[in-house]
Amino acid sequence: MEKKLSSENNQLSSEHILGLLPHRYPFALVDKVIENIPGERAVAVKNVTLNEPQFQGHFPERPLMPGVLIVESMAQVGGIIVTQMPDLPKGLFVFAGINNVKFRKPVVPGDQLIISCELLSIKRKRFGKVKGEAHVDGNLVCAGELMFSLVD
Repeated sequence: MEKKLSSENNQLSSEHILGLLPHRYPFALVDKVIENIPGERAVAVKNVTLNEPQFQGHFPERPLMPGVLIVESMAQVGGIIVTQMPDLPKGLFVFAGINNVKFRKPVVPGDQLIISCELLSIKRKRFGKVKGEAHVDGNLVCAGELMFSLVD
């Protein structure tokens, strides 16, 4: 059975996201999509909570969301854009590179990441690039370009 989009701003529920991305707990890092233009851009929410497994060791006295997980959450939003493109082959898209990623502020439990991604390019239906930004309370916490490739 096909999941339907919400009528407001083309939002996607967590169930719909699970149908688009292969990631599962503890690596599913997108809670919902609040704006969605398939093949172009998406804006999503990641609620950062203290009960996530990475905070047991990063760091027990001062929990900080690891930068690699912030970048991965941006990549997953990029994946949502790409997986909705009907002219691309189905398969697993994985990281091929990251450029100019900068971390501006720490992300801590209780924060809500608002992740915006925009598709910059697709080449030969196998390689692509997205521009991603993550904000907390309107402040930029991370930004950069993410490249991906289709794995055979």
